[in-house]
Parts: sequence; structure tokens; C-alpha cells
Amino acid sequence: MTHDEQHRMILELRDSVHRMTRDDEELFTMFVKRDKDDEDLDVVAQKKLEGFYEKYVVRKGRRL
Repeated sequence: MTHDEQHRMILELRDSVHRMTRDDEELFTMFVKRDKDDEDLDVVAQKKLEGFYEKYVVRKGRRL
């Protein structure tokens, strides 16, 4: 996962912070701080960020 992908996920997750549990919110806050300092996330943190993204970001399907 590139730094740009991580940054995009974090930006989209910021809108969903109010729905997160307390533990998830604390961990996400750590991710935001690391992103602000331009640090890359390790493999474990990347997997957790992807899990948050799948859990909290709702993708709306395209209507035809």
C-alpha cells in the first residue's frame, strides 16, 4: 500500500469517526498522527486501517 492510498483512506475515514468504538477511535487517532508526520504504516497497522475502511466507509453502488 502506498502512502497516497493510506492518506486517501484516512481522509475518507475522518467522516466516520463518530461511528467508531472508543478503541477503534483511539487507534485511528494514532494513524492520523502518523499520517500527519508523513510516516509509513507497518504491515499490521496497514491491515487494521484496511479493516476500518471496510467496516466504516460505506460504498454506494451505482444506480442504472
